[in-house]
Amino acid sequence: MTKRCWVRIHALLLFCSLSWAASPENFDTIITNAHIIDGTGSPWYSGDVGIRGGKIAAIGKLTDAARARTIDAHDRVVAPGFIDMLGQSELTILVDPRVPSKIYQGITTEVTGEGASAAPLNDAIIKSDRGGYEHYHITPDWRTLGEYFARLEKQGIGINLASYVGATQVRRMVLGDENKQPSPEQLEQMKQLVGAAMRDGAAGVSTSLEYAPAPYAKTEELIALAGEAAKFGGIYATHMRNESDAVLPAIDEALRIGREAHIPVEVWHIKVAGKENWGRMPEVVAKINTARASGADITADTYAYTAWFNSLSAFIPQWAHDGGDAKLIERLKDPASRARIRKDMLTPSQEWDNEWLEIPGPESVLIGVVQNPDLLPLQGKRLSDVAKIWNKDPMDALFG
Repeated sequence: MTKRCWVRIHALLLFCSLSWAASPENFDTIITNAHIIDGTGSPWYSGDVGIRGGKIAAIGKLTDAARARTIDAHDRVVAPGFIDMLGQSELTILVDPRVPSKIYQGITTEVTGEGASAAPLNDAIIKSDRGGYEHYHITPDWRTLGEYFARLEKQGIGINLASYVGATQVRRMVLGDENKQPSPEQLEQMKQLVGAAMRDGAAGVSTSLEYAPAPYAKTEELIALAGEAAKFGGIYATHMRNESDAVLPAIDEALRIGREAHIPVEVWHIKVAGKENWGRMPEVVAKINTARASGADITADTYAYTAWFNSLSAFIPQWAHDGGDAKLIERLKDPASRARIRKDMLTPSQEWDNEWLEIPGPESVLIGVVQNPDLLPLQGKRLSDVAKIWNKDPMDALFG
């Protein structure tokens, strides 16, 4: 595939150069003195970029070409738009279709749908997630991925958008938020939902195995869903089950899913979290490279940040999420369950990704967004600050 793309792109550039030589038309804009990186994998090269009608019309030496405007790049890099391999703009793109936070970074394509996805939807999921929709002032008037894409096409969008169908999403459609295993008939329903989404244009199936109800899914369930996406040429993309103490077994699971489902694997935001794991990244990279050398079709991506953005409920152990947010709140109000949650959060374990033990302390938790208007004064404060304001232990402040 890489070689074919290389040939096509260079043929396009050659065609553009020839068409300019034969055409008397002016350019709208010429970008001069650029370090051009054309996306083929070749090193950068010097040149000018001619734009006409909003499209690249020529690349080469265009010093004498007529143009309405010149942009001197001053030896800066000029490149195609970047691809965000894991964005989460599926709802915010409905709020501001221009997606300026992407465009201003040079991102022109986003792939979204991390375990959860914009669709499929049913009334139960919409009711459960009502707070998020209300926060963005969005009415979810679609039920399938095809209907969601149709809404995007109708309104127009400022970037290219692709989406996976989330394994969490199809699990919620059939099983809800409960910690239980599907019957053969229910698993078949889930596979059919994946197949329908693939026919609607999904890029593959995705998992986010750290966050309930996704952890309740066994590997065999994920293999079945990934195998359905493979029939349509899809990809299996994953936020793995563990990104800290048990990161290597989590990679093994991803490799098994790819192998048994006969599907390429993309590991999202590869990392080793927690101070105790600092320095282990070479192990992770070596494991993936060894798998690739043996023939596995697996790749990974990362981000350049030392922080993450997450819901505060992600600190809570997975068992406490069984049944959804309403059940979680009940457990937090129950003294015995609350004590068990606290104990689990303070106990190292490879059974779940304990983010509470991965951070230096409550001063490292910044409240970025609140949905309850009564809590707006806390937005922008740290959890340690909230604990002082409420005169509570930081963990009790987290529990609310």
